Amino acid sequence: MPASAAQDDYDSPWKEAVEHAFPEFIDFYFPDAGRQIDWARGHRFLDKELQQIVRDAALGRRHVDKLASVTTHAGEEDWLCVHIEVQGSMDPDFARRMFVYNYRIYDSYDRPVASLAVLADDDPAWRPDRFGYERLGCRHNLQFPVAKLVDHAADEAALLCNPNPFALVTAAHLYTRRTRRSPIARFDAKRRLVRLLYERDWTRQRILDFFSVLDWMMRLPREFEQRLWQDIENIEGERKVKYVTSVERLAIERGLQKGMEQGLEIGIEKGIEQGIEKGIEKGRAQGSASVLLRLLNRRFGPLSPDIIRRLSQSTPEQLEIWAERVLEARTIDEVFAGN
Repeated sequence: MPASAAQDDYDSPWKEAVEHAFPEFIDFYFPDAGRQIDWARGHRFLDKELQQIVRDAALGRRHVDKLASVTTHAGEEDWLCVHIEVQGSMDPDFARRMFVYNYRIYDSYDRPVASLAVLADDDPAWRPDRFGYERLGCRHNLQFPVAKLVDHAADEAALLCNPNPFALVTAAHLYTRRTRRSPIARFDAKRRLVRLLYERDWTRQRILDFFSVLDWMMRLPREFEQRLWQDIENIEGERKVKYVTSVERLAIERGLQKGMEQGLEIGIEKGIEQGIEKGIEKGRAQGSASVLLRLLNRRFGPLSPDIIRRLSQSTPEQLEIWAERVLEARTIDEVFAGN
């Protein structure tokens, strides 16, 4: 991970999809704002400006995801500050954080900014959409739109029919929550969404972008993952395309493969069968640890030296237990609880 990662929030495929399909993201989650924007005039991400705000605000890892410049149908340039809380936990400081970024952007660039938030928690009643204070007759308030993924749970059929790619992302999130205890149910749901993804008349890159989001959300045990890849190969054969299978598979497959290759080399150098077996096992652990390290960085930000040391010294079985906990844990302590 580059050195700058310490200044950035975890870089999930979800956020990459937002960058590659920003108009669709706004139109799906914030249709009122989307109707006022002239997307034909393009949009521009203000990454340097956002980095300056993050650095000056001194708020640690509590970063906004995207700052973008758009043009309204009235011909005015507006700035949008979008925060996506994909961890699914309720942060009591969330509204204040939105407030701080809003006024920091205004203070630094003398530009009004629209703050928007997407929340992935399960509580329909938790809607932190404002923050402010009043002192001696002076009021300072921010009220901002909030989109909650759980609001779409009542009409999943509409999500599956909706051509907007973020409808599938939302469906994937809801299915992931619902199938926490059932790998077979998650496998069926993921296979269904992947097939829908291939049925869209999208570019290869867009399919890859949103496959990455689905794949990142809907983690499966290894045996189900292998079955899914066989299904994907069949789908690509039916449609005479090669999208996902034309690149390396999952991050976990890449890491495992690399680790096993390294382990095999170790075993061959020893020149005995026992050495090969131990080398492969060591490589398997190294590959799994490498992948889990990336997942934890995405989920919780930069890791402490103690966590990194635990990963490097753990068995494949222990790494698998921790990996199963990553997406549902609210804190990094929950991932390692009891171990």
